[in-house]
Amino acid sequence: MGRKRRNARIGKRKSPKGQPNSIKKLILDAFHEHPNRVFNYKQVARRISLNTNRGKEQVQNALFKLVEEGALLEDEPGRFQLHVISKMVVGTIDITQKGSGYVIVEGMDVDVFVPNQDTNRALHGDTVEVKVVPGKNGKHKGRVTNVLERKKIEFVGTIEVSEKFAFFMASDSKMNQDIFIPKNKLNKATHRQKVIVKLTDWPDGANSPFGEVLEILGNPGENDTEMNSILADYGFPLSFPEHVENDAAQINTTITKEEVAKREDFRKVTTFTIDPHDAKDFDDALSIRELEGDKLEIGVHIADVTHYVQPKSAIEKEAVSRATSVYLVDRVIPMLPEVLSNGVCSLRPNEDKLCYSCIFTLDKNHKIINHRIARTVIHSDRRFTYEEVQEILEGKSGDFENELRLLNTIAKEKRAIRLKEGSIAFDKVEVRFDLDEKKKPKGVLLKVQKDAHKLIEEFMLLANKTVARSIGKPKDKNQKPRTFVYRIHDTPDPEKLQTFSHFIKKFGYDYSFGQGNIAKNLNALLQEVQGKGEENTIENLAIRTMAKAVYTTENIGHYGLGFDYYSHFTSPIRRYPDMMVHRLLTQYLAGKNKVDDEWLEGLCKHSSEMEQLATNAERESTKYFQVLYMQGTEGQEFEGIVSGMSEWGIYVELDGSKCEGMIRLRDISGDYFTYDEENYQVVGNNTKTRINLGQKLLIKVKDADLVRKRLDFELIDFAEE
Repeated sequence: MGRKRRNARIGKRKSPKGQPNSIKKLILDAFHEHPNRVFNYKQVARRISLNTNRGKEQVQNALFKLVEEGALLEDEPGRFQLHVISKMVVGTIDITQKGSGYVIVEGMDVDVFVPNQDTNRALHGDTVEVKVVPGKNGKHKGRVTNVLERKKIEFVGTIEVSEKFAFFMASDSKMNQDIFIPKNKLNKATHRQKVIVKLTDWPDGANSPFGEVLEILGNPGENDTEMNSILADYGFPLSFPEHVENDAAQINTTITKEEVAKREDFRKVTTFTIDPHDAKDFDDALSIRELEGDKLEIGVHIADVTHYVQPKSAIEKEAVSRATSVYLVDRVIPMLPEVLSNGVCSLRPNEDKLCYSCIFTLDKNHKIINHRIARTVIHSDRRFTYEEVQEILEGKSGDFENELRLLNTIAKEKRAIRLKEGSIAFDKVEVRFDLDEKKKPKGVLLKVQKDAHKLIEEFMLLANKTVARSIGKPKDKNQKPRTFVYRIHDTPDPEKLQTFSHFIKKFGYDYSFGQGNIAKNLNALLQEVQGKGEENTIENLAIRTMAKAVYTTENIGHYGLGFDYYSHFTSPIRRYPDMMVHRLLTQYLAGKNKVDDEWLEGLCKHSSEMEQLATNAERESTKYFQVLYMQGTEGQEFEGIVSGMSEWGIYVELDGSKCEGMIRLRDISGDYFTYDEENYQVVGNNTKTRINLGQKLLIKVKDADLVRKRLDFELIDFAEE
């Protein structure tokens, strides 16, 4: 009965045999564009531009065939809709600036797109339950049905106070929901102040969640306010809890004779530290002495933090939570309370200190013939800055000049071998600000890797590699490796390398990066671009081409360094994974081999995540101080180099200061400019003027916005090469 009605309504059904697949695909694409809509054959024919009698006939046949195949449903005669087979999945939602989201589901190759109207009160980073329907071209579309867990409920931003209520706007652009604050929950916050707000409720039917002010950070544009805002935004506490400080104050710092007797005594061996001029936590020292038979002993001594910080203590729990120290431009947020980080654990000169040490014996040709890992006690003879050591290495007389020059010679030899064996030489210039007594930038300092830095780096790398290999590589091939904490770095993605190779050809550099020649060719390229205008651009992109280094118990080696085994052993004052390594060493040296692999891996993952957050916070801090440094230069002209580009604008890094700002494409006069992503350039539609990465430009500073941490530039002219 139903079949006759349908045929009477839309005409006699033709045989689907020989139906072109292309028509079926066009029809399905039309339905996927509107997965919830119902269409008849005429509407479908119009949508795919087959609105002739013959076309309509082909569309009818294709529709019936798609119903038989299960791709479409015909719930009512002559009315068709997409046969959507939905499923429920759980994942993490990534909210875009436009308010829509992508849910990342483990095991699914494609992220699930969630339209703005279907995010259902989910916020960025939340764990959500999503109803998924298959979309066209292998993509998935979904609707959030439930928020299972909030990633965060505390946010940093600005308060807008009106007569009867207040609204809070988060600084994070991915937090696209304003929070309603009742007047009795303001906790003395006033209009336009920066605050930390806690989300307390999101009632059904309410457009905005409800919240309360937890802490007032201060007025926008002030150093302390902005730095504390950055820290709070990335989840780093602004101070230590009182009970942690109390526990730290009660630590027994006395080094007893009994403790010294358990350790190797290096107190009479020449020992010194080399650190930045403004450092306060000295967690590594070098010792050197001659042995009989033209042999040499070099010790890498690391603060024995785990001697003082006991498992399950309040200090330990706080260190786990923080996982790392955070180094902003004008301050350090330590992982450990100051009494430890700058006091008892810091290897200050002329004080006895407890250490974990990696000690190397070298022959007269500087070849390492053996090593040992031991707990020691040291007494540093001198605290050097990098600048002081560099002057000595360049010929100036000074304390321990012979020892420093010998260590430098050995470091250079080890570095040459390391690079030859596949280590990649990234010697990126770092920007530092010279601050006055009020922490305002009065100048920019470019930190270039000199021999003094490389000397320390080489011996720290040697110690880290040696410790990892000593524990991770079994002496017996049939023996199972002991669990350890590694710092791993995966091989680069071949697709990214191909893109990078294509990019550098625009600058005239012809390098391929196939299997086996990646490190060699990267080193050759980095050497070739030194001192050239495009050096920073190419080096930055090369670094982004590499995989991210992370902590894990599953060793795959460190590609960038060319090491089969690598760990972090040398900075336990500022990195929790180094404390984990020290604890494992203690356990294994005591003959105890049983460890909880799953628990360790969880700590590794947490430490990797916190390290990335600290890096992001440090970058935000640098952006703020760049803007602060450029305040008052509005209207002035500078030369710079194109350091990046997007569909919105061109990023320009200024010569000398390395401050980076944006020229918006819409603000470039004389033409309409668009971003040609494939060729890494911006092109004028009418004049065909091209602006390339690495190109020199003359710009004028339009605005230095401290609150948004943004520099806006105006293009004046193309700079002379």
